[in-house]
Amino acid sequence: MKRNKQLFNNKNTLNDLIQAYFKYIEGDYHIEKIPAKKNSEIDFIEQKVYDREVEPATIAGLAFFLGFNTRDEFNEYENRGKFANLIKRARLRIEAAYEKKLDTSAGAMFALKNMGWNEKTENSKPADMPKSIKVKIIESGPRLVSNEKEVVQ
Repeated sequence: MKRNKQLFNNKNTLNDLIQAYFKYIEGDYHIEKIPAKKNSEIDFIEQKVYDREVEPATIAGLAFFLGFNTRDEFNEYENRGKFANLIKRARLRIEAAYEKKLDTSAGAMFALKNMGWNEKTENSKPADMPKSIKVKIIESGPRLVSNEKEVVQ
């Protein structure tokens, strides 16, 4: 970890690297004009063409981009490093990206659980909920039969 402490001479250097990571994962693209037929005329529409695809934000990706050798090294710097608050904020930004995907991705749920999230169920009962309910079964109609010989016509 000593090597990484030297990577970040000041807060601005680390902040710039973190911002560069989030900019990098947005991908690179250029705009191309594509011919499109409208009514009977040919018109051109602009379309993004990616030279480098968009990547999801990940803790491992951030750690690698910042120059850490392992996630443990990254986690240790986050816990005890000189500029740990910047790393914590970057982790929170990644966590927020996963949180936005919760309605569409089981992978996001998995990632958040690995970041310390857990599922909680409510076990408390409302105050007006009765503690027990008595059920009385009232038999009506014809008696149920167990085989066809008992059927009365």
